[in-house]
Amino acid sequence: MSGFLGPLDAEGRVPPQQQTRVAAFLISAHGALARQFALALPLRIEAAWQTELNAQFYRESEIVSLLQRATTWVPDIALGYMAASWETAWLPPPIALTGDRSLAPSVNLATLAHAVHAAIRPAALLPTEASPADPFVLALRRIEFESGRLLQAQILFLKGPELLPFRDAVSAALEQRHNEVRRLWREMLASIGIDPRE
Repeated sequence: MSGFLGPLDAEGRVPPQQQTRVAAFLISAHGALARQFALALPLRIEAAWQTELNAQFYRESEIVSLLQRATTWVPDIALGYMAASWETAWLPPPIALTGDRSLAPSVNLATLAHAVHAAIRPAALLPTEASPADPFVLALRRIEFESGRLLQAQILFLKGPELLPFRDAVSAALEQRHNEVRRLWREMLASIGIDPRE
């Protein structure tokens, strides 16, 4: 196994099979976030924090759109089963917020977003010789850059004063989400001959 995508072709491009599977995973994760942000958006924005929900929804949608256009897609019969397991993993698990259940959907969304943006580092898989002109390479670098920016909003919410009484439950939910996202990411990478720990 290798720690990087490849072997690259003569023009420094990532193999289409690897592009297809990596992009499918990222589209599944960021698509789930976009859907959940869309459901969390109110019909009318009345508070400052709701503008951030709106911005995050559009950024997640842009990531999905970018990957759809920048990826060289090839048929992959394993994707049906894999995508079903990924989509199931993005569903919100029950979370025990004693005394205020209204915060549970926001906490579930923030913990999933934090895990996706912090645990998945797609640009770290690119070898130094990857072509800077390859749309897929540029897309992975752009996604990692955006993830760093989006992560800040989740950190502010999860460490905010409104969740202070539920710190233990929130920390447990966040750890569970991180473990699940990391496991799925590593399994997907292993399926294309990549070991991210190398």
